[in-house]
Amino acid sequence: MDDDPSRKTGGRAMQGYHGDKGRVLARLRRIEGQVHAIAQMVDDDQYCIDVLTQISAADSALRSVAMLLLDDHLDHCVRSAAAEGGTVADEKLHEASEAIARLVRA
Repeated sequence: MDDDPSRKTGGRAMQGYHGDKGRVLARLRRIEGQVHAIAQMVDDDQYCIDVLTQISAADSALRSVAMLLLDDHLDHCVRSAAAEGGTVADEKLHEASEAIARLVRA
């Protein structure tokens, strides 16, 4: 069982992105609209390059949100764990390193 309070839901623990939650949600809603528009483009048999251009834009927008979340995670969760030290710090640093690797590979 995971006892990490930064992973708990239901308002029991504040997430690192709490201060940017409105911005994150607004961006995700905008991306959702972009993806819906892309599906509509395909449904309307739009030109392939135009569809690919919109997919690239949506991908870039998602990466931007990912970077915002990563920055918040490093500034809040990892910083707190580093201050605590020990295995908690090691685990958070390892977790952040893996997240960065996933973003770089994508």
